Amino acid sequence: MDYTLAIDDSPDTVPGGTGVLLLHPSTGETDRIDTDFLKKDTDRFLVISTRTTAREVTQKLDYYDVDAESAVILDTLSVDRGYSRRSSENVHYVGAPDDLDGIVQQTEEFLAGHDGKLRVSLDSITELAYYAGEESTMDAIRAILALLDDHDAVGLFHLATEVHSDDVVDSYRDLFDGVIDLNEDGTVTTDF
Repeated sequence: MDYTLAIDDSPDTVPGGTGVLLLHPSTGETDRIDTDFLKKDTDRFLVISTRTTAREVTQKLDYYDVDAESAVILDTLSVDRGYSRRSSENVHYVGAPDDLDGIVQQTEEFLAGHDGKLRVSLDSITELAYYAGEESTMDAIRAILALLDDHDAVGLFHLATEVHSDDVVDSYRDLFDGVIDLNEDGTVTTDF
């Protein structure tokens, strides 16, 4: 199954199982790329949020006119920070951003529990590594990429380049089928 990608300089379509790494400056405006990825050619999508709460994700989807009815949100922050939370069919929680097993399990449940064209957005790898360490995070990313392949889904994974060493960025780059570089000036270059 092919998926429309159509993000600036990227290919028009990518096959199911494709993982895309979005490299960006830590102050980069990634919302446009993320929401463009989610709104095209999709039956259901999972947003794994390690930087913002489910409420903030919902606000972002509304602002960028993404069909929130198609969304499932995994909030990794609210429980750990003691924020009020309202579980629903489309909003799930794990205890903290370092609960990598819980994140992988929730991703697997989403992919196994839905049919059609499925997308996953993980924002961001950088936050996971901050809380759980680089090696454990890399293992979790490998597991999620394998799940995308198993379920013929596609994923977009955010990574702030300024926070990681060049060697670490290159190690992540090697895991993915395609890379989108968001530059400081907002331009995009891709490598697929």
